[in-house]
Amino acid sequence: MALKEQLFADLKQAMKDKDTVKKEIVQMVRAGVLQTEKDKKIEASDEDVLIVINKEIKKLTDVLPDFKKAERQDLIDEAEKKIAILKAYLPEQMSEDAIKEIIRKTVAETGAISMKDMGKVMGAVSAQTKGRADNRLVSQLVKEILSSL
Repeated sequence: MALKEQLFADLKQAMKDKDTVKKEIVQMVRAGVLQTEKDKKIEASDEDVLIVINKEIKKLTDVLPDFKKAERQDLIDEAEKKIAILKAYLPEQMSEDAIKEIIRKTVAETGAISMKDMGKVMGAVSAQTKGRADNRLVSQLVKEILSSL
C-alpha cells in the first residue's frame, strides 16, 4: 500500500476511534501532500510524502525547547505523541555507525580535506541518507569527521 493511501486509511481509522491527536496530525500531513501535488502538478510519490512528514517532524521538534522553557508539559506531551505518530510512517532510521561509514566513503570519493568541503560532502551524504537519517545528526557527524582530518 502506498504511503498516501496508508495515510487516508489511518485518517478514517482515527476518526472511527475518535483519536483527535492522530486525526489532526494525519490531516496536516495529507494537506501538505495535497499542496505539494497542486504546486508541482504531479501525483505525490512516497518520497514526496516522506518529505512532508519530515517537515512536520522538524516543526514539532523545533518548538519542543520553547514548550520546555515555558514549562508546558501538556504541550510537550502532545508534540511528542505527534512526533511518535509521524515517525511510524518513516522507513527504518540508519544507525550512527552506518551514517559515519557513508560519510567516510564520501569524504574519500570527494577528496574533502577540511571544513571548507562540508557543503560538498553534505550534498552527497544527504542524497544517500534521505529519509533514513536526521539531517542534523548527519551534519554533526560530517563536522566531527571533517574536523578530525
